[in-house]
Amino acid sequence: MIGEERKLKFINYFSYGITDFIGAGAFALTSAWLLYFYTTFCGLTLVEASSIFALARIVDAVASPTMGFITDNFHKTRLGRKFGRRKFFLLISIPLVTCYSFIWITGFSYLYYLMTYIIFEIVYTMILIPYDTLAAEMTSNYKVRAKLTSARMYCAQFSAFVAAFLPGRLINALGKESSGSFLYAGAIFTGIFIVVLILVYNFTWERSLEEIKSIESKKPKVKLGIGQNIQKIYIDLITTLRIQTFRAHLGMYIGGYLAQDTFNAVFTYFIVFALFKDAVLVSNLLATMYIFQIAGVGIATYVTLKVSPGSAFRIVSSLFMLSIFGYLAIYGAGADSVIPLYVVSAVAGLGRGGINFIPWNNYTFVPDVDEIVSGDRREGVFAGFMSFLRKASQALAIFVVGIILQEFNFVSGVKQQSHEALVAMVAILVVVPLAFLIVGIIGSYKFKITDASHSILRKELERIKNGGLKSDVDDITRSTVEALTGWKYENLWGNNPVGYANWIKYNKSKKSQSAHDTAKKDINS
Repeated sequence: MIGEERKLKFINYFSYGITDFIGAGAFALTSAWLLYFYTTFCGLTLVEASSIFALARIVDAVASPTMGFITDNFHKTRLGRKFGRRKFFLLISIPLVTCYSFIWITGFSYLYYLMTYIIFEIVYTMILIPYDTLAAEMTSNYKVRAKLTSARMYCAQFSAFVAAFLPGRLINALGKESSGSFLYAGAIFTGIFIVVLILVYNFTWERSLEEIKSIESKKPKVKLGIGQNIQKIYIDLITTLRIQTFRAHLGMYIGGYLAQDTFNAVFTYFIVFALFKDAVLVSNLLATMYIFQIAGVGIATYVTLKVSPGSAFRIVSSLFMLSIFGYLAIYGAGADSVIPLYVVSAVAGLGRGGINFIPWNNYTFVPDVDEIVSGDRREGVFAGFMSFLRKASQALAIFVVGIILQEFNFVSGVKQQSHEALVAMVAILVVVPLAFLIVGIIGSYKFKITDASHSILRKELERIKNGGLKSDVDDITRSTVEALTGWKYENLWGNNPVGYANWIKYNKSKKSQSAHDTAKKDINS
């Protein structure tokens, strides 16, 4: 970095971490309750309700990568130079985030619920993508980044606990037939969102303008037209998949989160209809789960720092798998006692807390690996891709659950469901999460970043940026960097098609070589 790294104090860790109240808190409230709210209080069918999430992802397929591109380049504008290329969007989101309350109002049409959800998703993207870049920009230290991620995940699990616990208390106070419980919960969360945005804006920082200019000065300046900029957004996005570490990370991220999203989408229905319990118990079980997720973050943090992220992921995934089999056993036994449900939910929480922590901890190191491949800092691109995948996984889970339940004769608004619908709920709760967890475990074996390997990577980055020759690389560094990137050492630092500028250069070189070979062939013939 240019200049000395700023030291983080408690207020910096806290302000960074508490912002995931918007990420995890909104996700928890939405995942656990919004589909139920739409079908129970708003008169929507399961297909209508689940289609809202699917249609919002179509919008997000454009919004997330575009936002990543904008935040990576916003320092070139006057507003970006004054407020920060990331933090400007956190600032303007303070008033805009109030749109979250409007999602939870009853008495409107399908179009109203579709539009309010899409508007919130756009604002949510404006917040989460700049926020997701901050850990990598605030520090390059492996352990400090892990602590930032821990702070984020502890706050995330607490926010998820509040999202689970609060509706149950409001349902108790206002009655099971009242939709006001969810409106009040949405309003309370909106107030919290405003406070945490003020904190993150004031007590975090991003990469300095001087460092950005230093990085950009080493690249040729090319002015792009509108069409080229659109092309750049999606080429940058797609070429992230050429990074070995990112692919392994995505295996854990998508596997772990899709397992949870599917579980969350059907859990309320499973408890209410398959086990014949009420929504208050759902709230209490989710609250228990999220309390133990806090402990799960601690377990995952310890194993990640002491052993490796991959090992930690396999341990916590096994705990979540164990809990899934526990729910299946409770359903099969037909036991009326709620104590086994609380025990199994606690085990689920231990696993889920770690599954939440590990991918976000891993993600903060991906831009470092990408830098040695592309020769660029592309935090915004990766954040845009991550944000899109995260929201797409939730929407896919909810949409698929809605379609399957509808196909198996689920009827909105009734208190008892058909046997076919109950079997479908149980199958979704058990089979689908287990399949996704296996995908994540496979990815964990391919993720090679540890404290030691990251230290080697950072030293090599600094050595080359300070004028060192690539030919002087030692064997340990070479093998470590090649394992992390998936590229031969000679093809690093932009000698590849990773990133838009490199992709253009690579394809021009390829066409030139092809033309040369054709001409040579003609001469010889």
